[in-house]
Formats: sequence, C-alpha cells, structure tokens
Amino acid sequence: MNPLPRPATSPSALAGRYLRVRSRSRALAAPLSEADCQVQSMPDASPVKWHLAHVTWFFETMVLERHERAFKPHHPHFRVLYNSYYQQVGAQHPRPQRGLVSRPSLAEVMAYRAAVDDRVLALLHAPHAAEVDALVELGLQHEQQHQELLLTDVKHMLSCNPVEPVYQGGWRLAPVAPAAHGWVPFDGGTVEIGHPGDGFAFDNEGPRHSVLLRPYAIGNRLVTHGDWLAFVRDGGYADPRWWLAAGWDWRAQQRVEAPLYWRRSGDGRDDWQVFTLHGPAPIDPHTPIVHVSYFEADAYARWAAEQWGEPVRLPTEAEWEHAAAQDAGARIAGGNFVETEALHPMPLPRIESGAMQLFGDVWEWTSSSYAAYPGFRAWDGAVGEYNGKFMVNQYVLRGGSCATPRDHIRPSYRNFFATDARWQFSGLRLARDLDRAMIAP
Repeated sequence: MNPLPRPATSPSALAGRYLRVRSRSRALAAPLSEADCQVQSMPDASPVKWHLAHVTWFFETMVLERHERAFKPHHPHFRVLYNSYYQQVGAQHPRPQRGLVSRPSLAEVMAYRAAVDDRVLALLHAPHAAEVDALVELGLQHEQQHQELLLTDVKHMLSCNPVEPVYQGGWRLAPVAPAAHGWVPFDGGTVEIGHPGDGFAFDNEGPRHSVLLRPYAIGNRLVTHGDWLAFVRDGGYADPRWWLAAGWDWRAQQRVEAPLYWRRSGDGRDDWQVFTLHGPAPIDPHTPIVHVSYFEADAYARWAAEQWGEPVRLPTEAEWEHAAAQDAGARIAGGNFVETEALHPMPLPRIESGAMQLFGDVWEWTSSSYAAYPGFRAWDGAVGEYNGKFMVNQYVLRGGSCATPRDHIRPSYRNFFATDARWQFSGLRLARDLDRAMIAP
C-alpha cells in the first residue's frame, strides 16, 4: 500500500489555497475569446476549455464521488468527456478529438467549475476523512500542472494564426550584459536524491535513495539563443554527426531547421524572429534557448563538445538535483516563474557565482530516461495511474519554467516528455565529467 501524502496544513488553510489556485486558472483563460478556448492546434495539445473542465472533473471524480454524501454527477456525460487517461475510472473521449467538443459551451464549463467549487469547499469545511485533504492537495498540484499546459497549448494555438495574435501585451526585454559560459565543479561521491519527505511530492519523486556520482561540472548558465544561433549558422541542423539516428530521422521528416517558433524575418539566412505569448519579437541572444526537443538538446551538446574540445554533454538528473539542492529555497524565490508574467525565459538579472537560473525560465533536459527509482510504488487506487505507467520512452526535465507556478516546484520534481516534444518551455544547460585533480581543494 502506498497512500497519498497528507498536506501539512489545516482544512481551512487548504480551502484558501484551493480558492487561490482555482482562481488562477480562470485568470489565465480571461484574455481569451470563446473561440480561442475551443481550438485544439495539434493532438498533443488540448483546448483551454478542456483544461478548465478536466481539472474540475478531477475534483468531482477523485474527491466528491468518493467522499460526498449522496453524490450526484454534475452532468452524466462529463465523466467520459473530461477523463484524460484514467482507465480505472472508465472510458475517455479520444484525445485528438477534444477540439471537436463544441458543446458544452465555455459558460457551461465555467458553471461546472463554480458548482464543483461550492461542493468541494463545503466538504472541506465539514468534518471529513483525512484522505479528503490529501486528494484535494493532489488535485491542486494537478491543476497547477494544467495551468502550465494551458499556456503552452495557447502559445502553440496562437502561433498557428497568421495574424500573430498577442496573448499578453506590454512586455519588453531589458538589455543586460552577457554572461560568459563557465563550469561549476562538484566532487561527486555518494549523494542522496529524491524527495526528503516533508510536504507534498508526486509518487515518482521517491523513494529518496543513494546514487554514486563521478566528479562532474555543470554549466554556470543556461544555453542561450545566441549560443543556439551559432549552432544554426554552423549548419548544426544539417550535419548528421551531431544527431542520434532517431533524431536525424525526425529532423528530416519534420523538416526542422531551428527551434520551434523561430521564423525567418527577411531574406538572409540569419534573419530570425521568435513567436512569444507577447507576439513576435526579435531574438535576444542573451535569453535562454527554449522550445527545443531532447533530440535538439543532445545534438547541440555533441556539437559543443567538438567546438570546445571538452567532454560536454547533458547532465544526468541526479547531477542536476545534486547541484540544484544547494540553496534551493533562495534560488526558487528568485526564479522567473509564471508569477513574474514574463511568460518567456529572461536574461540573467545579475551575474553571480555558481550555477545560475536553475529554477524557472526553462525546463532543462537531462540525459536520464524517465524510470522508476529503486523501491518505487505507485499510489493506491486510480490516482496510481498518475505517473508510473508513463515510465517508458521519455526523458526527464528539471527545474520548472517561466510558465510554472513558483510554489509548485522543488529540487526533486521530475517532469518528463517524449524525445521529439518541444512545444513545452524546454531548454538546457551543459555538463561535463571531471577528474578529481581538476577540482580545487
């Protein structure tokens, strides 16, 4: 048995958090029209209206259905329409066809949210089983994940529109001095990774366990748009030396020649713009590169190793967590998350020693396949389908992004995507092996 972790807060405090998270989802949808909320731009994305309904379905199905006295569903069809992948709950509407569900309307979905909110809050304010608090906290963490997905899906949807619509205006990049790339060394040795046990964590973050790390160094900063432009100019997308076989085939089949949302703005080979949630913008060479796949990140690392004459590679997730766990609270507090409203990776606010921008800005690809930790056990019941069944053909990303809620991230958080996924805010930093003699005493 592996029950859900209980939140370390009172029911009244949990009710307050419930209202804040739920209102944030409505705020993210507020700049959009009903037509915007209906569109599904590709099978991997979902309409905004579906996101708003699905996270509500989660509370209705996982919390109210189990614990509300005399439970009745809000609408009999919603159980199938808004089930994502929970086989133990029942049938699901096909994911690629979510954009075809024009009814219920957006107003009806918002009414569904309001009705479920009233029922969940009533449950929290009445005497209830301890499992209720745990399920509500899981539902809030789940909704925060969908808040980020909502933004990434909206960005992809708007990018498909030739009039280049703006989701949020009024933002400009501030010029900054560039930071030179450098290395932050670590001795390695036997270290502990995984969630330490205090506060919420998903089941895939544990158990905490020991790993052996060789001496390594991690990049002091993220790979930037300027770095990536050098890779493009050098023909990196056309040179099979840098690419995994599957990545080369993907690049050729999809005719990929640059990161997602890069667009040529003139006749020259170096005339590029980037589409953002603020509309099209010039490429700023000092901002972290974003919207690259694992295939692209790995190819860049191989190219950089040749350029620099160093054993450059992507970090493992254990190396990343070991490096990021040091002074993590301050790093997270200062990170560029969704609360800053930049909705784009930002240049370094200041040049510091150590590894910079480990949290926020972009999810960082690692070289680690998404797999179970030693002793992993999925949660009991239908929520056990949350993470474990996806532990195949995916790679791990770490650190959160400019679309992640700040209080949702922690050093042990394991995100994961397929090797060709790049509509998420994904980027990278580099790592390398070290000899012990290279580490200053």
